[in-house]
Amino acid sequence: MISVASPDVHPHEASPPAAVPPRPSQAENIIFRSRLPDIPIHNNQPLHTYCFEKLVEFADNPCLIAGPTGQTYSFAETHLLCRRVAAGLADIGIKQGDVIFLLLQNCPQFVFTFIAASFLGAAATAANPFCTSAEIHKQFTSSGAKAVITQSMYVDKLRSWEEFQAGLVVITVDDPAAGCLPFSVLSSGDEAAVPEISIDAEDTVALPFSSGTTGFPKGVELTHRSLISSIAQQVDGENPNLYLKTSDVVLCVLPLFHIFSLNSVLLCSLRAGAAVLIMPKFEIGTMLGYIERYKVTMAAVVPPLVLALAKNPVVENYNLSSIRIVISGAAPLGKELEAALSCRLPHAILGQGYGMTEAGPVLSMCPAFAKQPTVAKSGSCGTVVRNAELKVIDLETGFSLNRNKAGEICIRGDQIMKGYLNDPEATLATIDVEGWLHTGDVGYVDDDDEVYIVDRVKELIKFKGFQVPPAELEALLVSHPCIADAAVVPQKDEAAGEVPVAFIARSTDNIELTEDEVKEFIAKQVVFYKRLHKVYFVHAIPKSPAGKIMRKELRAKLANAGA
Repeated sequence: MISVASPDVHPHEASPPAAVPPRPSQAENIIFRSRLPDIPIHNNQPLHTYCFEKLVEFADNPCLIAGPTGQTYSFAETHLLCRRVAAGLADIGIKQGDVIFLLLQNCPQFVFTFIAASFLGAAATAANPFCTSAEIHKQFTSSGAKAVITQSMYVDKLRSWEEFQAGLVVITVDDPAAGCLPFSVLSSGDEAAVPEISIDAEDTVALPFSSGTTGFPKGVELTHRSLISSIAQQVDGENPNLYLKTSDVVLCVLPLFHIFSLNSVLLCSLRAGAAVLIMPKFEIGTMLGYIERYKVTMAAVVPPLVLALAKNPVVENYNLSSIRIVISGAAPLGKELEAALSCRLPHAILGQGYGMTEAGPVLSMCPAFAKQPTVAKSGSCGTVVRNAELKVIDLETGFSLNRNKAGEICIRGDQIMKGYLNDPEATLATIDVEGWLHTGDVGYVDDDDEVYIVDRVKELIKFKGFQVPPAELEALLVSHPCIADAAVVPQKDEAAGEVPVAFIARSTDNIELTEDEVKEFIAKQVVFYKRLHKVYFVHAIPKSPAGKIMRKELRAKLANAGA
């Protein structure tokens, strides 16, 4: 369940250090490590250097395949275009330490620009282009971005911004809209003119946004060191490695603005020499046609895609025998759905991974992808990645627990984030003084060193792998003049995993507010996956003496109502 993401994150709301529960001493820690041996990881270098370190070995191999057109870029061509775009970005004023904003569906230009930022010692932040103008603007201003790379269909979402009207550099990868520059101003750069700079491994190179446990989205600073470490944990080493081979064709249908796709699909493939088949968006028939036509061998998916592959009758019309690995992440995958997909793809290894944006993102992955046994254990998220430490702590005492005892999962290693951008308080509430990142997920480690997630203490709602922070919706709800108070909690859903539902306390003077009116009020302000699926009206929102919403009580109400 790579959660960003996934989300990709901690058990407590952002708070001063005194509010963080006591931690056990190092002597009391029971630490779990990978079943695979540690490996040398050369993470003191720039990300682009590491990803293309073996370029000479597979320079002529296909690297990027644009699904809609079939246009293929070799590794040598991809590397060249990344350098040219880096030079083009430098020509428009992007320099070391700057941030570039990507507002794109999956496309080769996303790849060129992201890697180009690494060449310049800059960072890239990416947003979901289906978000509203206001949601996108929040991330843009929080990141401090200096330029936007997008598609012409999304430019109207930027036009109302003061920054756009003041001359913000906006570049479109297709036909340029009014007031925008064409992508050719970047791709025609002189590859020999990329500035020579010194990049520190602790410099931020990727800036995805995550809501953590509660609150509003925050910039997650992933450095050259953290991303290299995470990639190496997945694909490097001399152990028998079935996860990615140079002969693989990897399906990239999950959005690259999501850390699961960016890291485990794109960056891992660049490092391993595998081809990446890029789909702009999901459509079941199109995806199945691509798998058959391009002989996809590895598919990274999320539970809703697993549901489609397992149960949609149209799947029977396509030859999917080329698939040898299916990895599911971003949200929990139920055992029944896992079994249904195995029936549809009996020749493929199916396994889950688990992680979150703040962890870089992968915490654990199916051991069947790396060595025997080749049969993944049902419900398992695999073993903790190499060169990392994992522990399970008691939710009340903070002391570490032994095998088969559920508690909060904590992870430590070079792969975790540097911190939240400009938010030391939230960082301190997530990463303790011993370097442990507290995930907010409740799970355990079994006798075979495999990780299982059973619950979460964090409040984040996961809709098809996308993050829905309750606090964001609650802030919008209480801005309505007819709403006195509100709370948002998750409701289980077979297709989406979870959907957000709201409990509303009406203002006493406005008792005629309806469920449809509340839903419409939210729908106008947020991206589709944050929309409310149900509204319950109550006299008051239950809160603790400290004023915190008692979400467990509200979830119990849902369960008792048969929701």
